[in-house]
Amino acid sequence: MTDKYTQFVSQGLGRDIAKKLGLPQPVALRRHKPGDPLLTGPVLVQGEGIGADELAAALLAWGLDVRRNALPKEKLGAIVLVLDAVEHPDDLGKPVLTAGASLRDLAPNARLVTVSRTASSAATPAVAAARQGVDGLLRSVAKELRAGATANGIVLADGVEPTSPSALGALRFFLSGRSAFVDGQFLTVTSAGGALPDDAEKPLAGKVAVVTGAARGIGAAIARTLYRDGAKLVVVDIPAAGDHLAEIANEVHGTALQLDISRTNAGQRIIEHAMERHGRLDIVIHNAGITRDRLLANMDEGRWNSVMAVNIASQLRINEALLASGRFNEKPRIVSLASTSGIAGNRGQSNYAASKGGVIGMVRATAPLLAAGGGSINAVAPGFIETEMTARIPFATREIARRLNSLQQGGQPGDVAEAIAFLASDAAGGISGQVLRVCGQNLVGA
Repeated sequence: MTDKYTQFVSQGLGRDIAKKLGLPQPVALRRHKPGDPLLTGPVLVQGEGIGADELAAALLAWGLDVRRNALPKEKLGAIVLVLDAVEHPDDLGKPVLTAGASLRDLAPNARLVTVSRTASSAATPAVAAARQGVDGLLRSVAKELRAGATANGIVLADGVEPTSPSALGALRFFLSGRSAFVDGQFLTVTSAGGALPDDAEKPLAGKVAVVTGAARGIGAAIARTLYRDGAKLVVVDIPAAGDHLAEIANEVHGTALQLDISRTNAGQRIIEHAMERHGRLDIVIHNAGITRDRLLANMDEGRWNSVMAVNIASQLRINEALLASGRFNEKPRIVSLASTSGIAGNRGQSNYAASKGGVIGMVRATAPLLAAGGGSINAVAPGFIETEMTARIPFATREIARRLNSLQQGGQPGDVAEAIAFLASDAAGGISGQVLRVCGQNLVGA
């Protein structure tokens, strides 16, 4: 669905009118296109210590124009603020204020990325305070940036270095146009695992991926993005969506499986299809979901049970089948669709929010079960995304929902797909049990 307001205020007369009237001024976001450079403009690496030096060297190896000190009035494509060595809140002032002095020099659609360590394992209260302070700092700065610029953070677990494969993978994702609608968010690198791809344009080459709910909307966008990145596809949806599913399967040169995923044998059917048609199974994307909205006071058993059956119970059963099969144990990747409703709640969606909150709990508890085989499981929580469903929202409500984030616009199905494609890749192999919001830093919720 086209956001005509954003198109109008992005240029010329519309931009001038919006500025004079003090209206929201969303801009066209920089989204990934194959062959595009990772960044336009220099990247400033701020911070003291070995971590900052090593990250600067890694960025140079990517062919980026790296600065360790800002040049007056030079437009920057990104700032990487390395804070992995802070041990006291007093340590934040110098690097943060130095980086802050360059914020006005960020080009449109630029990136700010922090690199810090987890507060949960800090040895002293002072260290924990300094590390947790980065959380509030980053989220606040993200709300200050303009012109499509975003701010996100990478959090390193104990023993994980700033140049570990998944730390670099997360950095590349956050710097790129793939993260256009991700803002004010953190990814924790939980282990030193993972591997950077030989070909950054085909990070899923040789992988076989299953996408449920793939016939239209976000599911179709996921299938197209995984195919673009080199994966072979099995697309799954209910028999009633068979025609649309066949079209998507043909488009991505994959195979279609008509299946109600709430059936008790759905996991086994998926495994058998993937093995018979492709000989392996590497990635499962749990995208299928339904809504049956009603205020809780008016909620009936049918609406409640149907949402729980599709949105969470089916995922649990499919995952159990995958783990028990012996055919999904070579660095497997699972990515599930959660929702900001499962984090912050939403009026009239108690059933949906419970199911999506359940997805988040499932992801966290399943991560240790996949770790032994080098596997990972994560969730992506979309905010307001321009789909057929949101197109049916009344006009005034839809316009308000679009503007209630730092980027002042709705996201695209492809924005969700980009996050999923990254988390499904080996570059994210050291990231597990995490929830990544794709919401433009929605102003409701964490």
